[in-house]
Amino acid sequence: MLQVSRRLVLIALAALLWVVACSPQSTPPDSATQPLRTGTGIYPGNAGHYVAADQGLFNEEGVNVENFVFQNLGDGITAFLTNKVDVLWASSSDAVQMSNEDPSVKIFYLISYSDGGDGILGRNINRPEDLRGKTIAREDLLFVNVLLRAYLQQGGLTEKDVVLRNMTAADAATAFASKQVDAAVSYGPWLANAAEVGGGEIIFSSKDTNLIADVLITRQTVIEQRAADLQAYLRAIDQGVERVRSGDEEALSSVADALGITLEESKQQLDWVRFLNIEENKRVAFEPNNPDSLVTNLQFTAQAAYDLDITPQQLEASFLYDDSVVKSL
Repeated sequence: MLQVSRRLVLIALAALLWVVACSPQSTPPDSATQPLRTGTGIYPGNAGHYVAADQGLFNEEGVNVENFVFQNLGDGITAFLTNKVDVLWASSSDAVQMSNEDPSVKIFYLISYSDGGDGILGRNINRPEDLRGKTIAREDLLFVNVLLRAYLQQGGLTEKDVVLRNMTAADAATAFASKQVDAAVSYGPWLANAAEVGGGEIIFSSKDTNLIADVLITRQTVIEQRAADLQAYLRAIDQGVERVRSGDEEALSSVADALGITLEESKQQLDWVRFLNIEENKRVAFEPNNPDSLVTNLQFTAQAAYDLDITPQQLEASFLYDDSVVKSL
């Protein structure tokens, strides 16, 4: 009886050891099997992700992606800073502000530039100098201030030379259309409509500039530990971007569905975005001497953030990005 009991104990112990050995919690999880947690908003510049997700390009590249959609970019920034997502689609202005809170924040890819989707409305404004003493409606966001500052500087002006009224982009356009202000910074469909109704015109826009950039942000540890996943992710969204740039109807439909708009509306909004692919990231994005590079964008944005008391110190552009993932593709 004692021998039988001892045998049963040994069998039970062996079984227990087998269960423990086979349990996923018995060893650290393999990072390659963990999903790459990404965060996107509702913006046409995210088209590469929308197409890649809808058409199975992430699976083809062998990267497991778990995406979180944020209706409000502020929620996405909070999620990133609290380590709930690994990669965030945001603006270079957001990256500057986030880096002030977390020095490990790095831009690792340039998605696109706003290409006419953001602009300044003016009435009887023939040159930047004409804005001196005028009232300008604009939303007090860094990327908006960057656009306005770029135009004011052309006339030797600063924010102190004008009267600023803080309101949303939609309200700013409405204020201009109803002639409550002399100028306004806005974007999208409000821009052209307000110019026509308000008896003015678009006096400056992001067209053919690198002032407003859409970028991919991650942390230095993610770059160091999950470079292969980031590379696969970039290859997938690059395919998505190329399909959009080629006018592929299926890709454009994927974008329209993600944005919740019609196909024609998506085509119009995509016209306001200038996408860059992997090769252009290698040649242009991180080259300081290229006037169209992200580096000059970051230099200008970091200076504006410091001057406007958004950051306590002026950040160096080179501190804000890491091009190692792009250069390794």
